[in-house]
Amino acid sequence: MSTKSTAAERVELDDLLAEVGHFGPFQLWQCALLLLPVIFTAFSNLGYVFTASDLHYRCQVPECETGSSPNASFTPVWLRDAVPFVGKPEEPSKCERYQPIAVASGGETFTCDESRFNRSAIERCSTFVYADPTERTIVNDFNLTCDENRWKVTLVGTVHSIGQFVSLALSGIISDRFGRRWTLLLCVGVGAVLAIIRSFATSYGAFMALEFAEAMFGSTSYTTAFILSLELVEPRLRVIVKSVILVVYAVAEAVLGLLAMTFRDWRTLSIVLFVPGVVSIPLLYTTVESVRWLLTKDRQSDVVNILHRVAKANGRPPLPERTLDEFYHQQQAKLAAELEAAGGQQANKSFLRLVRETCQHRRLLLRIANCAFCWFTNAMVYYGLTLNSVTLAGDKYSNFIFITLVEIPPSLAINCILNRFGRRKTQCGSLILSGLFCLLALTALKDIAWVNVSLFLMSKMAISLSFSTIYIYTAEVFPTNLRQSFISFCSMVGRFGSMLAPQMPLLQALWTPLPMVLFGTVAVLSGVLILEFPETTGVTLPNTLEEAIELHSRRKRSPDEPDKGSYASPPG
Repeated sequence: MSTKSTAAERVELDDLLAEVGHFGPFQLWQCALLLLPVIFTAFSNLGYVFTASDLHYRCQVPECETGSSPNASFTPVWLRDAVPFVGKPEEPSKCERYQPIAVASGGETFTCDESRFNRSAIERCSTFVYADPTERTIVNDFNLTCDENRWKVTLVGTVHSIGQFVSLALSGIISDRFGRRWTLLLCVGVGAVLAIIRSFATSYGAFMALEFAEAMFGSTSYTTAFILSLELVEPRLRVIVKSVILVVYAVAEAVLGLLAMTFRDWRTLSIVLFVPGVVSIPLLYTTVESVRWLLTKDRQSDVVNILHRVAKANGRPPLPERTLDEFYHQQQAKLAAELEAAGGQQANKSFLRLVRETCQHRRLLLRIANCAFCWFTNAMVYYGLTLNSVTLAGDKYSNFIFITLVEIPPSLAINCILNRFGRRKTQCGSLILSGLFCLLALTALKDIAWVNVSLFLMSKMAISLSFSTIYIYTAEVFPTNLRQSFISFCSMVGRFGSMLAPQMPLLQALWTPLPMVLFGTVAVLSGVLILEFPETTGVTLPNTLEEAIELHSRRKRSPDEPDKGSYASPPG
């Protein structure tokens, strides 16, 4: 074998990346830029919590109000005489009032007291007094008040999740076809523009159509930015990048709460949240395409240009032309070999044949069903707790901020916990703890405000740990040739959980504890079922169906084998 051939066999992409610098100023700047789509996705995913938030309001009583509705007191002294109080704690009914007793013509002036209202006759009202006159959501903008319109308000979150579902189905196809960078630019730009247009919607129908379209584009940018970030850095730094993205996502959610607290009008809030997305396009345009994706498209010249940019920015000498030529010829040889193998007798099994073989193994089918149920549980409880945080006692903005910030500790500790306790114990324990905290919040402890909020926060922290773990665990229990397909399938099933979560207010109207009962029981059940999974900590990844089935008895990874744990992606 010639010297040149031997050298060519040694020139891999990772070798070239090491020459130009694995993580220098270039990669640091690129990763920092790619955090912007992560922030915008957090705004997109949970913005409807405030734009479609229910409001505190009561019937306007024209006979008793001393001022116009916007300036009227929300709880005047005569209110209990004019409006029924319901619930625990008691609050004035939103859409019902006692029937006033007419005053004879020329008689005494109407006085607001118990004698002036027929407390056995209740009538509906169509004008309202709001507890915070400065707060505007689609509820008072599109007249979505009272119980008969509640389904329209809860439908907003479900439609948003359906948009994310469609996004999940299309994002991989678009990204693989047109590249990560152009997909990122398209989704961030179009998503932000649609969100801004939505802020000018004049009807409920127009708002819902734009909500779906914005979710379909805005959610895609998250996954694309995540993949680009991981493909920029060497394997040992991917865990750090993953944790940073998780933390930034949680902080962005908290910032959303702060902005919603400052800008109480949903139209203004939407503009404040998404104008930066449009402004960021020139910055994101400076990002580079994934060199690994470029190699799969036989675009070695573009790879070389990017490597020259990386070397210059990192202060490294330019790569020798001879090394680049050898790398180019090696890649051509690889592509030719793969093409030849695909047409030969030793070609890999087709996807459909692999799926058929999977269906013949009961253990693997049960594992897929169990995994899909776990994804459904994680999505439903995670988003359900986040959405329900605004219904807790106290300030809804502060509650939302706290419920998002508790995601930071598990995001930082995830890898340490997984390596110490293993995947199965972590997944099982976090789900059961989240469920138990939800159920405890239904006991007498719920009457102690700070204890109730603390249980809520601990449940959210536990489900955040579980959600981070399931991404890694799913990647490790399925074979290589079907791993991406099964992860996508389980994730898509999980989206049904996020579609169901916004409907919890309707279940709460039937029976107040029902949402927390559902969260608690489903989380505990899923945690118990996880015990049927094999432990994958320190075990080599399965490459075939047979190896995946035999995971219970597979050997642990040797010290010189690559570390796992770079498959996690924040919930989105």
